[in-house]
Amino acid sequence: MGVFVFLPLVLPLTALPIARLAEQHLHPRTATRLLTLVGTVLAVCSTLCLGLLMVVGTAQLPGNPLPDSWSDPEVRAAVPYDVVAGKAAIGALAAVAVSCTATCLRHSRVRRNAWLALAGLPESPVAVLPDDRPYAYALPGTSGRTGKPGRIVVSTGMLDSLSTRERRALIAHERAHLTAHHHRYLLGAQLAARANPLLRPLRAAVDYCAERWADEEAAREVGDRRVTARAVGKAALVSRGAPGPALAGFAAPGPVPRRVAALLGPVPPPRHWPPTWTAAGLALWIAAVGTAASALSSANAAVALVLVLHAATPL
Repeated sequence: MGVFVFLPLVLPLTALPIARLAEQHLHPRTATRLLTLVGTVLAVCSTLCLGLLMVVGTAQLPGNPLPDSWSDPEVRAAVPYDVVAGKAAIGALAAVAVSCTATCLRHSRVRRNAWLALAGLPESPVAVLPDDRPYAYALPGTSGRTGKPGRIVVSTGMLDSLSTRERRALIAHERAHLTAHHHRYLLGAQLAARANPLLRPLRAAVDYCAERWADEEAAREVGDRRVTARAVGKAALVSRGAPGPALAGFAAPGPVPRRVAALLGPVPPPRHWPPTWTAAGLALWIAAVGTAASALSSANAAVALVLVLHAATPL
């Protein structure tokens, strides 16, 4: 395997240029889906890489449950600096597991508390809470036999700060979040960033693109991009945001001036795969090549390790 086993750990460095190009040149719907997919694949590959390093680098430690033959010098030679890398991989994998678990638990707790706050209110798609603090967010539905459909949660403080047409834009924006299941993209990008900190720029880009996606849907439904832009700007001045990072809120996250400027500009082209010679096409190809390289590197390292360990395992 050699040094190529470390490649999946550093390939997420390509996330920054990918994120910037996708934000600027792709339709927000395409950018959200693409960046979430890229982040998930790169995070899985880097985690697999850590697992490979741990297996090879710790097989020779006393008390290890792995077969003794896996600690042979021929096996350890497959990974450079196997002892140091293996011990470091243990701590890194533990940190990834703890961070991702905490993120999932926190997300579940926020959603549960949000649903408890709606107890006693009429069963309607839009839940208006009597609260002077301005906020609005999309609350995903629950699963199971007693599953409930998603609801739009908005405070009276937020509604009072907007005009009638701006309220329509707000409701359309949050409805778009629910219809397109944006909470899944946001949570996936958040978990990917927890698994590999180099993917944080990609997570921020997914947050922004998901909001832009909902902005465009709201502008299309309302029929006035200026009204939608004005609603976004006014809400950003007073909003407290969503209760959790994986719940989409009207005025958050990210660069509100960029969202307003985009709404004041032309409608983004709906093309899913721009021509290769354009900046948008280049963004897609960079993402595809980077993701494929990381996946192939991880697959190559995994297959090579399996073959090495199989050869070293006594029959």
